Amino acid sequence: MADPSSYRPKPGQIPDSPGVYKFRDEHRRVIYVGKAKSLRQRLASYFQDLAGLHPRTRTMVTTAASVEWTVVSTEVEALQLEYSWIKEYDPRFNVKYRDDKSYPYLAVTMNEEFPRVQVMRGHKRKGVRYFGPYGHAWAIRDTVDLLLRVFPVRTCSAGVFKNAARTDRPCLLGYIGKCSAPCVGRVSDEEHRELAEEFCDFMAGRTGTYIRRLEQQMTDAAEEMEYERAARLRDDIEALKKAMEKNAVVLADATDADLMAVAEDELEAAVQIFHVRGGRVRGQRGWVTDKVEAVTTGDLVEHALQQLYGEETGDSVPKEVLVPALPDPVEPVQEWLTERRGSNVSLRIPQRGDKKALMETVQRNALQALGLHKTKRASDLTTRSRALEEIAGALDLDSAPLRIECYDISHLQGDDVVASMVVFEDGLQRKSEYRRFQIKGFEGQDDVRSMHEVITRRFRRYLAEKERTGEWTDGEDASSDGISSDGASADGTSTESAPLGNAALEGDTTGNAFTEEDGRPKRFAYPPQLVVVDGGQPQVAAAKRALDELGIDDIAVCGLAKRLEEVWLPHEDDPVVLPRTSEGLYLLQRVRDEAHRFAITYQRTKRAKRFKASPLDEVPGLGETRKQALIKHFGSVKKLRSATIDQICEVPGIGRKTAEAVAVALAQAAPAAPAVNTATGEIMEDEEVGAPVHTGSPEEPVSTGASHERRGQET
Repeated sequence: MADPSSYRPKPGQIPDSPGVYKFRDEHRRVIYVGKAKSLRQRLASYFQDLAGLHPRTRTMVTTAASVEWTVVSTEVEALQLEYSWIKEYDPRFNVKYRDDKSYPYLAVTMNEEFPRVQVMRGHKRKGVRYFGPYGHAWAIRDTVDLLLRVFPVRTCSAGVFKNAARTDRPCLLGYIGKCSAPCVGRVSDEEHRELAEEFCDFMAGRTGTYIRRLEQQMTDAAEEMEYERAARLRDDIEALKKAMEKNAVVLADATDADLMAVAEDELEAAVQIFHVRGGRVRGQRGWVTDKVEAVTTGDLVEHALQQLYGEETGDSVPKEVLVPALPDPVEPVQEWLTERRGSNVSLRIPQRGDKKALMETVQRNALQALGLHKTKRASDLTTRSRALEEIAGALDLDSAPLRIECYDISHLQGDDVVASMVVFEDGLQRKSEYRRFQIKGFEGQDDVRSMHEVITRRFRRYLAEKERTGEWTDGEDASSDGISSDGASADGTSTESAPLGNAALEGDTTGNAFTEEDGRPKRFAYPPQLVVVDGGQPQVAAAKRALDELGIDDIAVCGLAKRLEEVWLPHEDDPVVLPRTSEGLYLLQRVRDEAHRFAITYQRTKRAKRFKASPLDEVPGLGETRKQALIKHFGSVKKLRSATIDQICEVPGIGRKTAEAVAVALAQAAPAAPAVNTATGEIMEDEEVGAPVHTGSPEEPVSTGASHERRGQET
């Protein structure tokens, strides 16, 4: 715990002007970002007597080790810079709203030749019109199903669209009149785009004019005795009215506004937003946040406005924003919203009438959301805290391990040896900090040696970062050993398909990991309080030995053995046995199982890539198109291998130099074993692009750390 006086700026150093400031901890990680009309007055408030500070503010200033600031010319610039830094650094002590769900939008892809209506989630794309958000995807589909009768816009995927165009046969929606079938040329691209524009106009709230026009057309058709056409128009009008009924009128026609309500207590706050377009509630969303700093309702509103409109421009920012309390000062926020929209935006508190009544409804939703969140999370918070305390007590740690890293080794019979590193902070997964390694120091199967290599590589990078930032200057260059991690990180998505560049897989990434002194949590830059390895005594000893060799003595190490779920400590002959009902044991199991799963996922990915490898992959300058041309021309790799250079040159696009390179690559590559039909014993021709053929089910990769640990104990 740092003393704020140790890094307090000297009197007169802080300018008396608008600006943005950052507090950093001892690891140079940005932990708080704030803005101020007067930097001198605001920062001075943090360095008063600790007893007079709010408990959360006191925790922040004692966690910090330095403070720095940037001067700007106006308060609007300060607001913009604060938002950018919060998004960039993700400071732990700032208010960060988290969605309680990924809200679906109704989207129209106006950036395509034939616009498509679909449900979308996540980040908004350029050139796409969005409507919503909606509480449920089924609500969007019900609305679209009604509107397609009147606006038969394309809803199919690109694959279905191309297949229909190829076969000259529309899909089912085209046959039943719910798609204008541009895929087969029933309408031109201009006519289809006009339909999409009308669909967007209707969804944007311009409904009255369109319905009146349809009613006039129905009347004209009836007068001309075109009763079938009049009946279709009548049904179209009913479908539109039914779609409109799904969004009740709450405000005067043509009113565009967002209403925001906040429900809060000492620890948390919930924000609810109703999106009103054309006088109807078109969408709803909600956020919940921990109040990790001393904030007022106005501050919560300001942070919510930043998150809500920080990436929006134009009509996505409504003319009117109604809030329960105004930020202080309100002028910079209102000016910022006006800049985002491009025209004047009114930010105010509703005082009477329909808007006041609707605000009360939004407030009730916020109160219910906060109550539901606290009901779900109360036991979870208590359980996680108890688990961390139990782990600290069992391992004799000075404090609860707020950051835990777990490592696991995985391979398939000694091939494709990989390792995983997963991170849990405050008992929760931190997927953005997951890392994956290839074992490069040796060939073959040796889990203990692999564990030693991985721990060494991870913490050499940590020491290199400390040296780079000036926190650690003794000893040799920590990055001079030539060992590098592939450093590929998980994307946080449900599939965790982390992008792995060639540089990350083949070379040293040290140069890419520490390029800026900006406080962002770079690879391996933040140390854990506890390292967990999947295994028993041998793996724990290897991890501890790696830390000792690096001179690191302030990080605890333990191993979790699968056989009896025993916790092994370095230099201990007997394991620590936690009760089966222990929350601490349950947390360690979750950490270990996550590391095991992440390692196996990576190992399977590498194995699949190896199985799909072809000798042609080694030919420089030979792309996928020419590879396919070669296989198509000769029929198989086997026949290509027996071809002469002159015969290879006959393939379009293949010159003599390339043909020679292909012949050399195929000559150097050992031919794959023949495929055998296990039912008949027949030897089959190799028709794949150099892919080995298997004569049975492939074995599943296993994390051999546990198996080695068991053999070590049993012997």
